[in-house]
Amino acid sequence: MNSLGAKTLALALLVAVLVAGFVVCGAKEGNSVAASGAVKSSGPAQSGQSNTTAADATGQKLSAQGESELRAIQEAASLADLKWPNFSDYQAHVKNFYNAGGNALAWIRGGKPTPQALAIIGVMQQADMKGLSAADYDGPAWAGRIDHLDHSPSDLDFVHFDMALTVCTMRYISDLRIGKVNPKFFHFGLDVENHKYNLPQFLRDRLVNSAGVIPVLEEVEPPFPGYRRTEATLQHYLQLAKKDSGEALPVPAKPVAPGQPYAGVTRLTQLLRLLGDLPPDAAVPETQATYDGALVPAVKKFQKRHGIDPLGRLDAETVQALNTPLAQRVRQLQLAMERWRWAPHEFTEAPVVVNIPEFRLRAYKLDGNVDMYMDVVVGKSYGHQTPVFSDEIRYVVIRPYWNVPPSIQEAEIVPHLRKDRSYLDQHNFEIITRTGEIVASSPVSDEVLEKLRKNQLEVREKPGPKNSLGLVKIIFPNSNNVYMHGTPAEELFSRYRRDFSHGCVRLEDPAVVAAWVLRNNPGWNLERLREAMKSGPDNVQVNLVRPIPILIVYASAIVTEEGEARFYDDIYGLDAELEKVLAKGYPYPG
Repeated sequence: MNSLGAKTLALALLVAVLVAGFVVCGAKEGNSVAASGAVKSSGPAQSGQSNTTAADATGQKLSAQGESELRAIQEAASLADLKWPNFSDYQAHVKNFYNAGGNALAWIRGGKPTPQALAIIGVMQQADMKGLSAADYDGPAWAGRIDHLDHSPSDLDFVHFDMALTVCTMRYISDLRIGKVNPKFFHFGLDVENHKYNLPQFLRDRLVNSAGVIPVLEEVEPPFPGYRRTEATLQHYLQLAKKDSGEALPVPAKPVAPGQPYAGVTRLTQLLRLLGDLPPDAAVPETQATYDGALVPAVKKFQKRHGIDPLGRLDAETVQALNTPLAQRVRQLQLAMERWRWAPHEFTEAPVVVNIPEFRLRAYKLDGNVDMYMDVVVGKSYGHQTPVFSDEIRYVVIRPYWNVPPSIQEAEIVPHLRKDRSYLDQHNFEIITRTGEIVASSPVSDEVLEKLRKNQLEVREKPGPKNSLGLVKIIFPNSNNVYMHGTPAEELFSRYRRDFSHGCVRLEDPAVVAAWVLRNNPGWNLERLREAMKSGPDNVQVNLVRPIPILIVYASAIVTEEGEARFYDDIYGLDAELEKVLAKGYPYPG
């Protein structure tokens, strides 16, 4: 093993999983290192602060030729040595970094890479374990570069090494902190600005002379238990992908029920054991030719983990999921980690999080653990997608009206009225002015219909058990006009795929969620809320004492609190969109 390999192995053994919950506080994280959440400690090895002397901390000075080359690379914002030469998106950061050091080298001293440089390289070479790619940070190239510095290097060699490490380190820290692609590129309502680092200052203050590079870099990652579970599961699936043969199961012409023969029993047994759905001690005879016995509950478990109705039959959907390469599951986990990095790193209150492909809501405790689960219905994949964004829940409305959005009024209500002028009365609707005054609506006159068509009048559904919003709605004012609410169509929650709404989020038990968000409002317990929903006055608004953060996110791979990996269909094609952008390489949008 060469010296770099030994150092990399030693560093890899030092990397520990940092377990952290949600950071709940009132102050938002700033862009300076002072506000970056540095660990406070009396010992430099833990804090990442330097214990070197001023002389030791001085970077290696360059000749005039070397300094000229350093400036030329900065001005060009390109370094041919890199896998991704164009660093125009980091040009200002790189200039500021070297200007702050008097244009001396940061990672070379006495003609050798500093211990900090070697430690950072070792971490970047393990980037695949973080859902990133070591190749993006020139992982395969560093051994040769270090070796080259042992053989009569010139100032130009030093400059190219130093610049390459600076650019790669900035990319790695930024990618690990906020993701590679700015979510605003996809028109998502998520803002990563508040948890960005001032990269030149971060490198100077926290890494260049650090006595503990690894703890500093661990601080960079999102502070969520779910992120750490996803990271651990990614590492597990990377190993599974190496072990699996990739043999495809035969797709049956029609579903195979328990007890029926199936030609792929041997491969099915092997795969389910590998994935952990079939226990290691479950007995499946080598000569078994029927789909039966322990395989049935194992398939049901697999189906549940992959968003498939767990009926235990080997239908085309199940076999297709079983035949999905494990490399694709690895990719889903990597994309999920990218999206974890987009989330706010701090919350004023424990948040509510809705994951669209999972059709699931989670409400959290202050310590970051889940307090409540809820199945949800989200927007249809075609034309009515639920948007991805973050906001704050502000109030709850009990026995609400449903104000029909103009798009639905134009596309659905008006055409129905043209055919049947009594349609509104039959479906519990009424026509109102923009100031809320009720307009006579049965039957609808030509004049009123024309005003509806021009959106000069509005349609709303009266409160009650049959109201499309159910008996409660939970509001987080936003430009998308999206909110959470109940529904009279409770049968939809018996389905495993639940994209049926016009974009809002329907709740399986809205009273429970409403009581949870109102838990800081004195007197508003679940019992009182259910009574108000049943017989209270209509359209009662209850403002929250303290707003509650809400995130509507999109992850086709999640790891439950019990550590179970679950994978879902890319129902909106957002994984595919992210894949296309990532495939182009640096510089990424945003």
